[in-house]
Amino acid sequence: MRTGRHNSGRRHNDVVIGKYESAMEESPLHPFELHNWIPISLGGLDISINKAVVIMWVVVALVAVLMVMAGSARKLVPGKLQSMAEMMVDFIRGIIMDTMGKEGMRFFPLIATLFLFILFCNLIGLIPGSYTVTSQIVVTAVFACLVYGLSLVMGFLLHGVKFLGILVPPGTPVWLLPLMIPIELISQLARPISLAVRLFANMTAGHVILGVLFGLAISGGLLIGWLPFAFTIAMNGLEVGIAFIQAYIFTVLTCVYLGDAFHLHGHDEHAH
Repeated sequence: MRTGRHNSGRRHNDVVIGKYESAMEESPLHPFELHNWIPISLGGLDISINKAVVIMWVVVALVAVLMVMAGSARKLVPGKLQSMAEMMVDFIRGIIMDTMGKEGMRFFPLIATLFLFILFCNLIGLIPGSYTVTSQIVVTAVFACLVYGLSLVMGFLLHGVKFLGILVPPGTPVWLLPLMIPIELISQLARPISLAVRLFANMTAGHVILGVLFGLAISGGLLIGWLPFAFTIAMNGLEVGIAFIQAYIFTVLTCVYLGDAFHLHGHDEHAH
């Protein structure tokens, strides 16, 4: 009897150790891997449909449906959906007015679309079995280049060659210009890079931590698995807050970069 119990205990330990080793062998970045569901190639360009593409379609459809439903059901006494939509519109309008002024309201559709798309992508990525689109540097880089490219186009359209004054900080002595212009040029080139990497890194790091904690919870069994599982629940709550914060930061920086194209932050006066 003792031998049977001893062998049963050893088998149980072997199973637990095997689960732990398999969990450790699987890379924390495994959930971020993409596999083509429908391979499509157009002129040598890979436009295959994968999980990230489907999630983006879902986000676009979800945001569009919610906004249409909120707009079509307008009442004197707003319901929950209408109140949420109005709060979101007022929130985005406040960001634009604080950073760009009334002139920036022409970009309200673009900024609202970016904010809602990034926010819903971040939130849907927290659903088990889903995918975090903003954890792909390609996606965040496209958004960052779009925003920064638009700010450059608007700046040159509004100010012409004077827009190059952004490379000269106000009050810079003439003898210091050869040093400051390269520094400001590097600073400007770093803007789209930092904008893309910030969102990508924050969303990726959070989900990697969640994956590691969940793996430890599964492999640890009932004895010690409850501790990483509790941390997983706490991290999920934290990730919801991070999803909002990262969408907010991206939106604010978008408004700041576009606002520089309008106001140049005093560079016009320095140029004169």
